[in-house]
Amino acid sequence: MTEAAELPPAPEQARDVFGDRFADAVRYAELLAEAGVQRGLIGPREVPRLWERHLLNCAVLSEVVPEGVTVCDVGSGAGLPGIPLALVREDLKITLLEPLLRRTNFLTEVVELLGLDHVTVVRGRAEEVMGKIPPVHVVTARAVAPLDRLATWGIPLLRPYGEMLALKGDTAEEELKSAATALTKLGAVETSILHVGEGIVDPLSTVVRVEVGESPGGVRFAAKRAKAARTGRARRRR
Repeated sequence: MTEAAELPPAPEQARDVFGDRFADAVRYAELLAEAGVQRGLIGPREVPRLWERHLLNCAVLSEVVPEGVTVCDVGSGAGLPGIPLALVREDLKITLLEPLLRRTNFLTEVVELLGLDHVTVVRGRAEEVMGKIPPVHVVTARAVAPLDRLATWGIPLLRPYGEMLALKGDTAEEELKSAATALTKLGAVETSILHVGEGIVDPLSTVVRVEVGESPGGVRFAAKRAKAARTGRARRRR
């Protein structure tokens, strides 16, 4: 059995990024390196690069998230990017959406331990929760699926004129081109590739931004959304 990799000290940039929440960011990194590895949420080889590749890479997403909005982190997994974003931005209302029980258990423990009162953990798949959670201003995701498939799950959860922010790697431009037709059908009106984290991460974090119009999900999801809204109103009247 190979010995577990050791978590390196937090880089100086982490103090600047997380500010008053730096100690909580360190505790989260420790939880990922210990319980996260033990429960199979992250691979042991990721431990030495947790700060640069994971926590800071996700935290800098905050540069392009508007102030005071609602966010749904789709396929949150071990909490990336949702937890780092929550540590940096207490003005946001964040939902961590994850279908697997062992992951939602971990996320709930982290949220409670770090006192993240502005974060809610929901167990479920994106396609199952439409109408059960309120539409959000921003959907985030990281390493969940190719962009065309991710958009099918994430865009219908948006409010009109919301946006999906997907952390991607070197394939971002290629994925965006391949997904163009699917994105249009889902109601996307504008797409762009952003690079964030100047002076914090190297290479910069790559974000694909997909902005939608008045009908997130397009025609395909309009009837489903209306049905979910009617069901929600009926439940509230009981």
